[in-house]
Amino acid sequence: MYKIVRKKVLNPTVILMDIEAPAVARKAEPGQFIILRTDEEGERIPLTVGDYDREKGTVTIIFQVVGATTEKLAHMEEGDYLKDFAGPLGNATETDGLKKVAVVGGGVGCAIAYPIAKKLHEIGCEVHSIVGFRNKDLVILEDEFKVCSDKFVMMTDDGSYGSKGLVTNALKDLIESGEKYDEVIAIGPIIMMKFVAAVTKEYGIKTVVSMNPVMIDGTGMCGGCRLTVGGETKFACVDGPDFDGHLVDYDEAMVRAAMYKPFEREQHEETCRLFEKV
Repeated sequence: MYKIVRKKVLNPTVILMDIEAPAVARKAEPGQFIILRTDEEGERIPLTVGDYDREKGTVTIIFQVVGATTEKLAHMEEGDYLKDFAGPLGNATETDGLKKVAVVGGGVGCAIAYPIAKKLHEIGCEVHSIVGFRNKDLVILEDEFKVCSDKFVMMTDDGSYGSKGLVTNALKDLIESGEKYDEVIAIGPIIMMKFVAAVTKEYGIKTVVSMNPVMIDGTGMCGGCRLTVGGETKFACVDGPDFDGHLVDYDEAMVRAAMYKPFEREQHEETCRLFEKV
C-alpha cells in the first residue's frame, strides 16, 4: 500500500499528489512513468513521474481528471492509500552532453516537461522553457518552471495570460532571433508535438517528443501502446516514452487515441454518478 502524503489542486481539472513510495523514489528519473491502481478492483493507469524526493521517499504524480480512474483518484485524500504503485518504468530522458535546450510544454504535458527542465538545470544546461495553455485558469507549475529556466515564455491561446498565441509561435521567434539549441524537447497534446516537430525540422534542430498513449501492462507484452516511428512499430512503454520527434507518425497516433475516447467518457460518467450517490 502506498500512502498519499500530499494533495494539491493545481487547476479545476489537474491535481498533484505526493505518494510515499521509497523504492520508486530511489530510482526514478525524469521521463519515466509509474503504473498505479487505486484499489483491488481498479484499472491500471500510467502516470509520468512529476518529481521525486529520494530523502523523503516520495514520488510526485500530476494528473488530469478525464476518466474513471482519475476521477476515483481525485476523490482520494491525504492519508489514503493506493493499492499499487509500480515503477519506475520506461526510459529516462537523455540529458547527457546537452548545453542549451528548449523545453516546450503544452497543457497538462507541462507536468512531464517540468522535471526534465529541472534536471537539465541541475546539470548546468541553459534551459529555455516555453509553456502553453488555453487560458489563464488552466496554468500550472509556473513558479516551478521559472526557478529552473534561464528564459521562460508563457503563452495562452486567448491571450488572458502571458502572450497570445501558440508555443510554436514562441519557439519560432526564439530560433529566428538567433537562439541555437542542441535539442528541443516537446511534451503535450499530440497535435502540438506534431507542429513543434514541423518547426524544428525546418531549422534542422534535433527534437525529442514524449509519447503517452494508452498503456496496460507497461512491459511491451500487450501491444496497446504501439506507435509507428520511422516506419517501424515501437512500444512507448519499453522503447520510449521519448522518441525522435521527426520520425513519429502523429496522424496514426491521434487516430488510435481517439478510438478510446467514447469508452473513457462513458466510464468517467458512470464513475461520477457513483460518487453523486455517496
